[in-house]
Amino acid sequence: MKVSQRAKSVPPSATIAVTARAKELKAQGIDVVGFGAGEPDFDTPQYIKDAAIKALKEGKTKYTPAAGIIELRTAIARKLERENGLKYAPEQVVVNIGGKHSVYEAMQAVLDPGDEVLLPRPYWVTYPEAIKLAGGVTKIIETDKANSYKITPEQLKAAITPKTAMLVINSPSNPGGFMYTPDELRALAKALEGTNVCVMSDEIYEKLIFGDSKFISFAALSDDAFGRTLTLNGLSKAFSMTGWRLGYTAGPLDVIKAMSRLQDHMTSNPVTFAQYAAIAAMGPEADATIETMRIEFEKRGKYMAERLNAIEGIQCAEPAGAFYCFPDVSAHFGRSIGGAKITNSMEFATALLEQANVAVVPGLPFGCDDNVRLSFACSMENITKGLDRLEQWLAR
Repeated sequence: MKVSQRAKSVPPSATIAVTARAKELKAQGIDVVGFGAGEPDFDTPQYIKDAAIKALKEGKTKYTPAAGIIELRTAIARKLERENGLKYAPEQVVVNIGGKHSVYEAMQAVLDPGDEVLLPRPYWVTYPEAIKLAGGVTKIIETDKANSYKITPEQLKAAITPKTAMLVINSPSNPGGFMYTPDELRALAKALEGTNVCVMSDEIYEKLIFGDSKFISFAALSDDAFGRTLTLNGLSKAFSMTGWRLGYTAGPLDVIKAMSRLQDHMTSNPVTFAQYAAIAAMGPEADATIETMRIEFEKRGKYMAERLNAIEGIQCAEPAGAFYCFPDVSAHFGRSIGGAKITNSMEFATALLEQANVAVVPGLPFGCDDNVRLSFACSMENITKGLDRLEQWLAR
């Protein structure tokens, strides 16, 4: 049967591919340490599961409005006003089927064929594919590890052309937990004034920030920023609800209505009983639940970065948020380890998995072939064991 060129052009997710290979080895009885997963290792909190069970028992299993039930959109609007300083009406919120769906729909609603999207490198692997599927053109903005892989206002201004339709901001970021300061974001917002560039601000990791880092929503920077920003968020990371598939987008009413129309024909609506669980998730127990996980992630991230930097030939910025380290391992390119020639991140990750049973994600799909990504969403025991193996493997 014929497969469309559109479908052929989309590669599989690099993170999923690594996780799948690690699972294959585990199924063979091999002790694999997996640093590939982009999801918390904590279970979904019980009070959230109880709310879903209650909704099921009450028969909340039918269709809802495509954009989500009004109670959930109201809860999200209240959250955004209370925590982010963003005043959206519930009608300016659409509940999506996970964060990836939010990204996909936002691109579909805003971009026309040939529109340029400014994408700082490194980037989450899904962004370029969502741009491509919307007919857009990805325009990479290079970054420097000396500046924690963040763009400058000068770079942003220089990249804008008459075809520029969108800038993607992800802070804290996947793949490296890199984070813009409020002043850095204000400077970027100032650089956009007088343009027609929309900002897609992916804030899925907003609750998982470390040390003295301060989070601010891009839309909260100024009235101008508010009017040009789509704020994307969800429950996957902060509430350990990756499998529940609930994300949301807030922004200008015309774009949110367009996303809702698209969703009406794509999925009908988000899973009904999961929406009631989401209302509970954002209730009074939320802060304590998130803080327990945040503290543990901060401890793990600090330890992982210190261990990585202690290994000869590896450089790693300490993450300011999220649950990833993104070390530069290129000093080891050109070596042969265990009979395998290492010339790029793909070969590094493959050899490490096959020879030392440690799964990391190559940096190439994130736009940085000098790096690999390690998730510390796993136990300290596994982090220690995996880093021991990595150190011993590189010392061969």
